[in-house]
Amino acid sequence: MPVSAGRGHPAALAHRDLDSEGRRLSAMRDRLQESVLARIESAVVNGDGVERTPNTTNIRFDHIEGEAMVIALDLKGVAVSSGAACSSGAVKPSHVLTAIGLSTQQAKSSIRFSLGKKTTDEDVDAMLEAVPSVVAHLRKLSPAYAG
Repeated sequence: MPVSAGRGHPAALAHRDLDSEGRRLSAMRDRLQESVLARIESAVVNGDGVERTPNTTNIRFDHIEGEAMVIALDLKGVAVSSGAACSSGAVKPSHVLTAIGLSTQQAKSSIRFSLGKKTTDEDVDAMLEAVPSVVAHLRKLSPAYAG
């Protein structure tokens, strides 16, 4: 067998596994998004309706500072980030979010949820348990929230 003939098989397997993993992550991402939107008023998926990576969603929670939510969720064992992946750690709002039309305040109220190869349905369940209570608590503290 020629050497090059044996090289195609691992690549085909890797591609198949990548497709399968993408579908798994997309399903978890979609479940996370749909559940958050169903449970929390004034939550909006940023970039909804356009093609996105299967493992990431960015959701805006009006009347909440994103950094406060990052800290509160971290205390509950849920790791998220504010802004977009390419601006994580920046003090200013994500240029990606403002480029898609969000105001500075909307961008600062946005949280990025990233899923990975080791993310399980139980992890998503833990997020779905923590997020609504954190949002409710932070909105009670917000002078801008009239709900």
